[in-house]
Amino acid sequence: MIPLVKPFMAPAAEMMPALEKILYSGYIAEGQAVYDFEAAFRSFFGNPRMLALHSGTDALHLALILAGVGPGDEVISTAMTAEPTNVAIAMTGAKVVWGDVDPATGLLSPDSVRSLITGKTRAIMLVHYAGMVCDLREFDRISAETGIPLIEDAAHALGSRFAGKFIGNNAPYTVFSLQAIKHMTTVDGGFLAVKSDADLERARRLRWFGLDKAKPRLENDITEVGYKYAMNNVNAAIGLVQMRHLRAILDRHQANGKFYDNAFRGVPGVTCVPYYPETEPSYWLYTMLVERREDFCRALNDRGIVASPLHLRSDRHSIFSYARRKLEGLDQFYSNFVHLPCGWWVGDEEREQVVDAVKKGW
Repeated sequence: MIPLVKPFMAPAAEMMPALEKILYSGYIAEGQAVYDFEAAFRSFFGNPRMLALHSGTDALHLALILAGVGPGDEVISTAMTAEPTNVAIAMTGAKVVWGDVDPATGLLSPDSVRSLITGKTRAIMLVHYAGMVCDLREFDRISAETGIPLIEDAAHALGSRFAGKFIGNNAPYTVFSLQAIKHMTTVDGGFLAVKSDADLERARRLRWFGLDKAKPRLENDITEVGYKYAMNNVNAAIGLVQMRHLRAILDRHQANGKFYDNAFRGVPGVTCVPYYPETEPSYWLYTMLVERREDFCRALNDRGIVASPLHLRSDRHSIFSYARRKLEGLDQFYSNFVHLPCGWWVGDEEREQVVDAVKKGW
């Protein structure tokens, strides 16, 4: 079977010496390896204000706190995402307000968001689902007009671009995941990208109980409740080795995605997803719309290829029952979308196999 997701791990000859060095160094918690990893990540993505964390969920939580979200507030978000996006909102005590999606892309609709803004709205949560990028030009306009900050959940979108720059350089807060099956993994981990020095310094304290790691512990004073969200040196050591391969991994995902974009155009029963102006997807998963999805998935699985919608829409979870509303765009998209394998493990031969399997029909 060609799997839908598969973790990439650098060759043992590279990885094991780096891990052994850290594991027996006498210092395996947050330390120099984390700071070196942060420096490498910042350099690659072009933002000097990026902070390594234990998970992408931790990064979401901190982004919401930095944006001023708290009990009684509202965050406009999307149900077309994995669970952590909206669970993190619940962690702050705020309420989720479901924005509808563009039925052509599955991404949050700016028009829907505009119609939902109230005096209680404290943030707009964008999800660059499957590596596709939201209509950021329009969302930037909404944010500028209203003063409501954007939080970009880019857990699926490492390497995606907007206006020629990597995602992570646009909104006040952008969140990345380095969880097991993402473009790049550190087994688990995440990054928070911010735009201001004040937010960076506050987030640095919040990731370690509210303590300032630059000061000796006996001289510290906690002035705000923080969390145990720091990345450790072991995960960072993995990340430093993985980054040697990141460009090649992203290139392969994107090359496969563009290959599919061309190959599936005009295939009966298939509708390709359009991309918004000035955006470039990173194709964590390849997304398209198909007729009779269950039959499609069954046919491809029988031909040795995993095809699946993968995620349950978040508004089906009981903890968000208070927020349920009619979402016609999401209903339309969710009933027809499907993902295909698109990652580093899909070589030229495998992607031809995928295309042939789709073209045989279902």
